[in-house]
Amino acid sequence: MDGIADMGGTDGWGPVHPPRPDEPVFAESWQGRAFALTLLSMGRVSGQNLDAFRHALERLDPTSYLEDGYYGRWLNASELMLVDSAILAPGAVDARARVLRGEQVDEPAVPEPHKPDYSPTGPGSLRTVEETPAFAVGQRVRAKDMSPEGHTRLPAYVRGHTGVVEVIQPAALLPDTHAHFQGENPQHVYSVRFESGELWGANAEPFALTIELFETYLENAA
Repeated sequence: MDGIADMGGTDGWGPVHPPRPDEPVFAESWQGRAFALTLLSMGRVSGQNLDAFRHALERLDPTSYLEDGYYGRWLNASELMLVDSAILAPGAVDARARVLRGEQVDEPAVPEPHKPDYSPTGPGSLRTVEETPAFAVGQRVRAKDMSPEGHTRLPAYVRGHTGVVEVIQPAALLPDTHAHFQGENPQHVYSVRFESGELWGANAEPFALTIELFETYLENAA
């Protein structure tokens, strides 16, 4: 889906600041706790997976995604996954926060958990695919011009544009189905090189951008 998370290639977000050599892993202590809570919530607690977490980020409203910061959006996405799996009732976190502030609020009842019925076929995201890759190194390909309703890792700014396959990467689980527990559907992954002029027009600063794209995202451009 085309949500607020698909910001790549868009203007108006200000400069990108490089990391400092002395920059801490977590700027504030709560961020480390948020990191740990997210990892726990997407696995053991909710039964969700990494792609489902990314889809939860996509579904956040602009305020929850932008104004709460990087680890703030992690917490918001974790809450959404826990609601999806009926570990938390909708509004339970806000209600508990109000109670802790001393307000008189009726907290929603704890629901009956309903986790996804899914077990991975192996560790991590890499898998072995027996089929021959559909595209070869040096081949011109086009990113399909499509806007899926569910999760996807196909950036909007490359859709409909043509590039060249530079590397055939190891096969991996297709996020589009994995995020919705519709099957792992492992596919070949390609590093595709796009010229800046192809993506942003003749007046773009000349450079090349390489993006990893799943086989189902591509079509022959010959």
